[in-house]
Amino acid sequence: MIIAHNDPRLSWHGHVSLEQTAEYTRPWRIPFEQKVLFYPDLAERAGKQAGIRLAINSNTQRLAGTIVPFAGEQKIDLYVEREFFGTVDLQDKSTFTFENLPAGEKLLELWLPQSGDFALQQLEIDDDATLSPVEDNRPKWITYGSSITHCGAAASPSFTWPGVVARGRNLNLTCLGFGGQCHLDIQIARTMRNLPADYISICAGINIYGNSSLNARSFGSSLIGFVQLLREKHPSTPLALISPIYSFDRETTQNSVGWTLQDYRQAVAEAVQTLQDYGDENIIYVNGLDLFNEDLGHLMPDNLHPDAEGYKAMGANFLKHAAPQLFGA
Repeated sequence: MIIAHNDPRLSWHGHVSLEQTAEYTRPWRIPFEQKVLFYPDLAERAGKQAGIRLAINSNTQRLAGTIVPFAGEQKIDLYVEREFFGTVDLQDKSTFTFENLPAGEKLLELWLPQSGDFALQQLEIDDDATLSPVEDNRPKWITYGSSITHCGAAASPSFTWPGVVARGRNLNLTCLGFGGQCHLDIQIARTMRNLPADYISICAGINIYGNSSLNARSFGSSLIGFVQLLREKHPSTPLALISPIYSFDRETTQNSVGWTLQDYRQAVAEAVQTLQDYGDENIIYVNGLDLFNEDLGHLMPDNLHPDAEGYKAMGANFLKHAAPQLFGA
């Protein structure tokens, strides 16, 4: 049975908007129709599908798809009843297939490539199979950050650290990790403000350190202002501000505005304290060193980004150190 890319029985989760043409559907992590209002590199990263899932209910024992080919490295994961089934490499391919699925009616969930460019043309299931949409009524978690939240080096899409956390806590994830582009843009704050959310987290500092885009005058106030924008529609939503993870010589080396990564980490903690003192009872500080510290440096081959095992470790540490505060015991 051929299923068109725009069939209403296909359920897209974790996206902000859908670009739909006659040929394909492509999910975006910003409002697609407003992308001209975003910094170009940020808009380009938002066209990657980190954390986005495509789900159906079906009794099919075969799930295949046709996509617009993408030249870069990308993979797709399949989960059956939220249990990992397998991964397919999509690089330079226009089709993918998962076969020998369990019999009976079941939830099928495809985790789309976190660093590729996925545009669906059609799905295919068994000719006599059932098909119905999937509502994801789990608590919604939005997490915002840099390439370290985008997780390009993760083993596959569901093994990013936000993916590990979302699956570990049974959450409906929206991942707004944008490689190189976490600069507390007002457009992102407005996007997050307008999305439904039960939990929110923000990991800020490493891109800002690297680009010297905010300094002692502007970083703390920008972070506070970003949170205040979110609070316009999420006045009491549990919210975590996460400081940068460990990053070798950046810890003590000043950037062009005279700040070290340690300075940015301290400023995140101070922003949380300021907001708490001002009366925000639902904001917490998460020290990035609790998620990935110097002892894990061997899992950071380029001295900046965790590798596949590093992202798994980071997810496990978030579940241990941050999740009880943010999501509850």
